[in-house]
Amino acid sequence: MTTVADFEPWSADVARDLVAGIAQGPGPGLLCLQAIQDRFGYVPADAVGLVAEACNVSRADVHGVFTFYSDLRSTPPPAIPVRLCAAEACQAVGGRELQRDWRRACQAAPDLADATGVDEPIFCLGNCALGPAAMVGRTLIGRASVESITLAVRAHTQGSGS
Repeated sequence: MTTVADFEPWSADVARDLVAGIAQGPGPGLLCLQAIQDRFGYVPADAVGLVAEACNVSRADVHGVFTFYSDLRSTPPPAIPVRLCAAEACQAVGGRELQRDWRRACQAAPDLADATGVDEPIFCLGNCALGPAAMVGRTLIGRASVESITLAVRAHTQGSGS
């Protein structure tokens, strides 16, 4: 499971080296932003100018790409990100109820909310036959429930997460 501890602290020098080779290929802006997020867990504000310079495009162009793609984030991820599928197939088998119940569980358990942050919906995890689906870190959970998500989060916080 990927958590915030798996990411490096932000470094403009590391990011500059990271995007140098990517900036010369096709579609460099998005690829550079994705590489930065993969390395640091998010795309800091300073990275927009860095990518614009490396790709020889305007900051506005990079900002436009950054704001268009909802998977790109401007803040560090929570320690254990939890994403609940909001696509129609999961909604049909209780996805909305799971989202509501997960929010209630986080309100009732502040330690759970602190570890997982705000629920970030995702649209289709490719696990439609086993909906509702959830992603805890990078672990896919089919037929997700508050209990199964909580168990995955607790297992990770206790050091036995995958």
